[in-house]
Order: sequence, then C-alpha cells, then structure tokens
Amino acid sequence: MPEADLALIRDAAVEAGQIALGFWRGAYRRWDKDAGAGPVTEADLAVNARLETLLRPARPDYGWLSEESPDDAARLSARRVFVIDPIDGTRAFIDGHEGFAVCIAVVEAGRPVAGVVHLPARGQTYAASADGPATRDGRPIRPAAGRLPGATVLTAKSALAPEHWRGGQVPAVKREFRPSLAWRLCLVAEGRFDAALSVRPAWDWDIAAASLIAERAGCAATDRSGGTFRFNGVMPQSAGLVVANQALHAELLAGLADPAAPPQLRAVT
Repeated sequence: MPEADLALIRDAAVEAGQIALGFWRGAYRRWDKDAGAGPVTEADLAVNARLETLLRPARPDYGWLSEESPDDAARLSARRVFVIDPIDGTRAFIDGHEGFAVCIAVVEAGRPVAGVVHLPARGQTYAASADGPATRDGRPIRPAAGRLPGATVLTAKSALAPEHWRGGQVPAVKREFRPSLAWRLCLVAEGRFDAALSVRPAWDWDIAAASLIAERAGCAATDRSGGTFRFNGVMPQSAGLVVANQALHAELLAGLADPAAPPQLRAVT
C-alpha cells in the first residue's frame, strides 16, 4: 500500500505543480493570514483545491490535514491521513524565486508512510515510501558525511544565537538558507548540505513528507530534543527539527540547549 500511495501522491504533486506554475511570476491576489501566520495567495488555494479533487476521491477513507483547508477533527480518528502544504515557500513564490514546493505525505499512526516534495519551477521531485529508498527524479539519494566543525547547515540566523546552545557555545558551521523548509530537508537528504536545523516549532505540513525522505536517505531526523516526529496530532506541530547524517545529528543535539530551560540557566548546563 505505501507504494500505491506514493504513486498517487507523486502524480498529484506534479499535476498540482502545473497549477502553481500557471500563477507564478504572473498577476494574482495575495494577502496576509490572521495572527501573523504569513502570506497566502490564490495560487495556494488553487493548488489545494486541485489536490482535493485528485486525492480525496481516490482515498475517501483517508483524513485530510492541509495548511490551506479548515481543520477537521475527523482526521484524528482516520487510519491514514493526507498531510499537505500546497505551496511550501509562499514568500519565495511571491518573489518569483524557484524555491517553492508542493508537499504531500500519507501518515499512519503518527508516522509518514509515503512522502513527495515536488519543486515545479525546478522540475525536481523527491519521494520516498516507508519501505523503499529516497529518490530525486527516480534516482536514489544519500546524505553527505560532514561533521563539526565546518558543516554546512541550512537554518535561519536566529537558530545560531548563543541562547540556543549549551554554555552559549555556537558550533562552527557554515550557514545557508533556502525558503522552503521541506526543500531544506531534501537538500540534506541528497547530500547538497550537511544538516537542516530549526529551533522554532515546525508545522506537520512543512516536514511530514520531507522527514520521511530524509530518513529513507539515511539521515537522522528528529525534533530539536531528539524526539521522534509524530504527525497528525491535535496540534499538528513539532518542537523544531534537527536533520543530518547520524554522527552530525548527534553532535548538533549535544550542543543544543534544553528548550525548556530558562535563558539564564542555559550558560551553565
């Protein structure tokens, strides 16, 4: 079944990506969501609508969790759930950059069993199932073997502030950034960068598909405390993320401060 689901969501992501490209670098409506949740465009909604028409009739018993759909508590009791970000990297999309992605995962019992991250403007598709290899455009991918010091890490500047690290000791890394969080995980999975790091909460729709791709490529992929990702919870968020090869992942976890510790205590932990 994971392979059948993977074929379904791969085809859906590619088809929906064409909807996104029809808006990209064109004229379309855009606005800000409530509560500072970021921008959204009519392209996000059009892609979401197309994915619903492709996926829901094909798997009518699956639940639905999408950034651009009203939440439905029925997903919590569904055996399998589609977890979707119609356009991950909406700001990049608005700015006309290529770094946006259509992300689709199938989650069962809190864990992804199939995942696709498709970058329409780049013509690239990352995919994995729970019992198969991670691929980019059909070819297997593997992470790089980078270690500290000097590892290349995809992360926001704020993640390298001293208060996030034990004793204020920020590791010697080379920081890079890409607008789509899902794409960052995929770039680590294929060895283009050594690690992806976020100290901020991450929504399920941003990371469910990409975390499976990273794991099947050979990465360790956890929240910022080293906990296993569990998706489709009541609050569909994880406490940050650390994704890297096994050795570098352990090094980064060892250096991160306890997120529950008050800032004034972190320098002595």
